Amino acid sequence: MLIHTAEPQEFFSPLDMKNERWLELALFPDRRHYMPGEPTFEELVGERDRMFAANPKTRYVGAHANWYGNNLARGAKQFDTLPNVVWDVSAVLYDFGRQPKAAREFFIKYQDRLLFGKDAYAASEFPSYWRVFETSDEYFDYYRDYHAFWKLYGINLPDEVLKKMYYQNALRVFPGLRRRAGRDRT
Repeated sequence: MLIHTAEPQEFFSPLDMKNERWLELALFPDRRHYMPGEPTFEELVGERDRMFAANPKTRYVGAHANWYGNNLARGAKQFDTLPNVVWDVSAVLYDFGRQPKAAREFFIKYQDRLLFGKDAYAASEFPSYWRVFETSDEYFDYYRDYHAFWKLYGINLPDEVLKKMYYQNALRVFPGLRRRAGRDRT
């Protein structure tokens, strides 16, 4: 079951110069979630994580790394305590690419729990994903400047990890994919 809960944590913080996503929030006011009466980021992810824990026989795919890409220690704790959770890594490339050493270690350690995903098919965006995941390139721009003002770095994942993330984990998590493909790709 794919679960999309919340938005980036910064969307729940006031729109000011301390908020690293201020430009996006200024351009897209409907993404602001810090108004009175709205649930907080912690309330939303807390409810979601308690649901994951209460249903250990259900496999959950957390969209956008469950919005923990900016806090891999918290992501590791989630993986260590909730074996029924996997992540798709869509739309949070900017978080992995700004912490290349920690992200590489995390991806290697949790290689069986990660799925490649994208919010939408946009061929022009794929090279940025490949550059972060597959190279050791340094100090390059993210493809959307209103998402990230910081530079990205490649995390140079081993081929074994890339194969799992790009397709092998999906074949395991969604067994029906094998039948549709008509053959076992390894």
